[in-house]
Order: sequence, then structure tokens, then C-alpha cells
Amino acid sequence: MVGQLGHPPPVIRLGAADAGEVLTLQRAAYVTEARAHDDWELPPLLETLDETRTALAGLSWGIREAGRLVASVRLTVTGSVAVIGRLVVAPDRQGFGLGGSLLRHAESAAPAEVTLFRLFTGSKSVGPLHLYAKHGYRETHRTPENNHELVHLEKARVEAPGAVR
Repeated sequence: MVGQLGHPPPVIRLGAADAGEVLTLQRAAYVTEARAHDDWELPPLLETLDETRTALAGLSWGIREAGRLVASVRLTVTGSVAVIGRLVVAPDRQGFGLGGSLLRHAESAAPAEVTLFRLFTGSKSVGPLHLYAKHGYRETHRTPENNHELVHLEKARVEAPGAVR
């Protein structure tokens, strides 16, 4: 069965029409981060519906289970660098591999010219920091953010054996 162990749910392309669901999911997912960092002004919590709609006009994907959007991610490409952002999973679906599936999908779906992936998360984001390290991301630096730090990470694109560009 799709969504069971060994059969991850399919990743779908998201667009402006999905903005309301994405914003709801994003806010639900970032409440945990706001609590951990004691910062209720995290940009994902303050993003408007119009801002979400605009962002989804770019590269963005999600996972639905029984029609419900349970995870999403965005990718912004500038030259050879892709920034992975707003990787979110519904709180009741965290820990089931959905974040890793979306991360791998975003990396594989990036345009051919992308050679480097970057992302950031809060210094007290234990789950995301573990996920990113598990997928080969390494910390490059930290920047101050209110009463915590943002941890910046990156990963070089790895070609699959026999891949042709």
C-alpha cells in the first residue's frame, strides 16, 4: 500500500492553488519550532497567503495522504545554487520519512546546472538538524536570530553512478 514502509507516498507538484493548505501546514509545523526557540515571530509563521501563493509559483512539491497535504518543500535556484526552504511536515506525520522523501525529491528535481544545495534551520531544531546531517548536509556557519542562531548548511550535488548531464 502506498505510504506504508517501502512504499513512500508520491511527491506531487504544488502551485498557487495549494497556497491555503500549504500556509496552514506551514503554520502547524512551525509552532514546534517557535516553542523550541521561544520566538513567535519566525518568518514562516508571519508569511501571508499572498506571499505563499507567490512562492508556490516557483519550484515546490508536497505529499498528500488520503487527500490531506501532510508535507511540502520549496526550492529557489540562482545559477548553480539551489536553496531548499520551508521543508515542513504535519506534526502528526513527523518521524515517518516524509521530510527525507521530499528533501531527496527536491535535490533530484533541481535543474541540471545546480551543483550546490543550501538550507538553514534554527539552532534548537533537533529533528531538522538530524535529518539534514543524515542526508549529507554540513554546517557552514551560524548567524544570530533574535534569542537563538540560524544554522546554515550545504551539500554538493552528488551524481548517481552512470548519470549523464
